[in-house]
Amino acid sequence: MTREQAIHLLRDKPYKVARAVGFTKLTELHNEWIRMMVSSRGDRTLQGSRGTYKTTCDSVALANIIVLLPLKKTLFMRKTDSDVKEVIRQTSKILQTEQYNALSSIIHGKRIQLMTESATEISTNLTSDIKGTSQLVGMGLGSSLTGKHFDFIFTDDIVNIKDRLSKAERDRTKILYQELQNIKNRDGKIFNTGTPWHKDDCFSIMPEPIKYSIEHPQVKEIISEDEIAKLKESMLPSLFAANYELKHIASEDVIFTEPKTGADASLVEQGISHTDAAFYGEDYTAFTICRKAGGKYYVFGKCWRKHVEECYSEIADLHNRFMCGKMHIEKNADKGLVARDLRKYGLSINAYNETMNKYIKIVTYLKNVWNDVVFVEGTDEEYIDMICDFNDNAPHDDCPDSLASLIRILYNKSEDYQPLFIM
Repeated sequence: MTREQAIHLLRDKPYKVARAVGFTKLTELHNEWIRMMVSSRGDRTLQGSRGTYKTTCDSVALANIIVLLPLKKTLFMRKTDSDVKEVIRQTSKILQTEQYNALSSIIHGKRIQLMTESATEISTNLTSDIKGTSQLVGMGLGSSLTGKHFDFIFTDDIVNIKDRLSKAERDRTKILYQELQNIKNRDGKIFNTGTPWHKDDCFSIMPEPIKYSIEHPQVKEIISEDEIAKLKESMLPSLFAANYELKHIASEDVIFTEPKTGADASLVEQGISHTDAAFYGEDYTAFTICRKAGGKYYVFGKCWRKHVEECYSEIADLHNRFMCGKMHIEKNADKGLVARDLRKYGLSINAYNETMNKYIKIVTYLKNVWNDVVFVEGTDEEYIDMICDFNDNAPHDDCPDSLASLIRILYNKSEDYQPLFIM
């Protein structure tokens, strides 16, 4: 193989080399993505369905830049520092394969030696600038960028479910993304990959995305119809729309928006709890703690897509951990059997018959105080998401129903809820 042929293989047929080093599921589609990542000019945005190996393509592209363009400096960014490490590690392994060393020997006349190799940096003997910035630097979004400059900047999944749930997080992500323009060298580029989560998330200020949803013919070759059906069944509609259809569900019928999150978990201590039990079927078992204080409703929530009996131990542990008072459980469906079982764990239980229409209860009580509801740390993101997705056609309402049941108890109290005992 000549030098020109080796360069052509890495530049124009990178997926063939990637398959040779072990990424056997990459296709012509991924070849197009990797070529775009390495060779395109100007800022670009690529959105692809989950499970289409976008991050694998990032790793291959980063390795190819190090070999083909060794004098270029590249920054790779994800949401957090820990998210970055797996990609840097994978890139390092790619560079150490026999295939890449053989190509390097043809192109540069020497095998690849990692002069700098850490969880966040890679530099090789292919660059003469061994004392400067590493060829590849990985950072979490929000890391200090002072004094740094890069030719290529890759962002991957810097928008995630936190941006869907929090306007503050969306604004933070946008500000940090805009800072990247200040550290991009002249003629450099920013290449963004990920999936959208909110109509006003950071993708709204990125270049218009090239989209590869599950409807794209080449994506259908990667994710089968059976897999798509299982994925659609296993998650809430809004999550499926964001992750696989790359779109946002119309919000005209959305009742709950902009949840407040992140309060200290101690704020629900000595509150009251509620268990919404799931039996057999597609429902969730939801567990909620709520404490009213200072006019605010502090909420801790968990949900499990399984039979309530499988959740007893964890429910009891959470109830006791937060020193809750009484637990409330509807007994219409099971004649009080769940309440009886949980009493065996030493819990104080109020088993009651529900007479109010579920939808009316949720829109009457929870909607009325929504601006005063604050979710504490440790609450399941899926719990909050189910509430934000709730409408009269929602497939799941277990979490909003559980929370609304507690809000109803606390709502009519003229004073804040007083704990059963004082620590």
